[in-house]
Amino acid sequence: MNGHKPITYKDAGVDIDAGNHFVNLIKPLVKQTSRPEVLTDIGGFGGLFSLNSSKYKRPTLVAATDGVGTKLKLAFMLDKHDTVGIDLVAMCVNDIIVQGAEPLFFLDYLATAKLSPEQAVEVVKGITEGCIQANCALLGGETAEMPGMYTGGEYDLAGFSVGVVDNEKIIDGSTITNGDIIIGIASSGLHSNGFSLARKVFLETLKLELNSQPNDLDKPLGEELLTPTRIYVKSILNLIRDFELKGIAHITGGGLLENIPRILPQHCKAIIKRDSWEKPVIFEMLRQGGHIPEDEMYRTFNYGIGMVLVVSPNNAEDVIGRLVGLGERAYLIGEIAQADTSSVELI
Repeated sequence: MNGHKPITYKDAGVDIDAGNHFVNLIKPLVKQTSRPEVLTDIGGFGGLFSLNSSKYKRPTLVAATDGVGTKLKLAFMLDKHDTVGIDLVAMCVNDIIVQGAEPLFFLDYLATAKLSPEQAVEVVKGITEGCIQANCALLGGETAEMPGMYTGGEYDLAGFSVGVVDNEKIIDGSTITNGDIIIGIASSGLHSNGFSLARKVFLETLKLELNSQPNDLDKPLGEELLTPTRIYVKSILNLIRDFELKGIAHITGGGLLENIPRILPQHCKAIIKRDSWEKPVIFEMLRQGGHIPEDEMYRTFNYGIGMVLVVSPNNAEDVIGRLVGLGERAYLIGEIAQADTSSVELI
C-alpha cells in the first residue's frame, strides 16, 4: 500500500448509505401514488406495470419527457423544494393528455453533486403530489450523485411519463375546421417556461428581492414565481367522456404562437382575441418591468392560458360550463379560420 490511506467511494463524494437512506424515506410517499396495475415497490431495477388492455380495442402508448428548467434556480435561492416536483410531473402529463391519453405512470431522475436526503425528500413530496393530481403512479426513479458536475446544494430534475389511449380516440387535430371555437383554460402563473427572462427582469433589471411583496401581488414575489404548474389531466379526462375535443394544445415554451399551430391542419389558422381572458398580474409586471413587446410575451410565456381546446361551435358553451364546474377558469378566446398555412393571428 506504500503507506497510502485506502480511498473509498464516499471519499470521492458519493455516499451510498445516504442514497439507501433516501430510498427508505420516500417509500411511504411513493406508496400514496400506487395504482392497482403497479406490481413492484420502489427500489428494484425496473418498475413493473400491468396494462389492462381489455379496456381498449387498440391500446396505444403515449410517452413524454421534460424537466423544470431554470425555475429550479429560484428553488435554490429560496431553499424551497417541495413544489418543483409538481412542475416536473405537470410538464410531462400535460403533454400526454393533449392526445387524449390517460397518464399511467411516472419516473423521475434527480442529479446532484452531493445527495442531501432531507432536501431530496422535499423534491419527491412535490413529485408524489403531482402524481396524485394526475392519478398516475410514481413507478420508479434514479438519484445520481455526481461530484464536480453541480454546484453544492443544487440539482437537476428530469421526468418521464407513459399514458395510454385507444387508437380510435387519439386527439390529433385532424378534424379541426373553419368555424371551430378555441377555448383557453387559465394557467396558475408562469408554469415552467420563460424563467430565464423572468429572472433577468425581476432580479437584474428591477432588482427586486424574492422575499419582497410588490403592491401588485398578494404574496411575496418568490412564492408567486414558484407557484406550481397546473395539472389539467382530471379535467380533460372528464371532458373527453362527454364531448368531442377536436384538438388540445399544452401552452409551454413558445407560448400561444408556437404551440397552437402544432395541432392545426395545414388549411387552418387560429384567430386569438388578445383581450378575451384575464392576464394574471405577474405577466403585466414582467411586460412593463422589462419593456417586453407584447408579441414576445405571447411567444415566451403562456400569458395566462395553460391549455387550449378546439371544439365545434355547438359544444363550446357546454364545455366552458363543465370546466367551470370542475374548478377551472375557462374562456372563449378565439376561432379557427381558413388559411394557406397553420398559424396564429392575434387581433
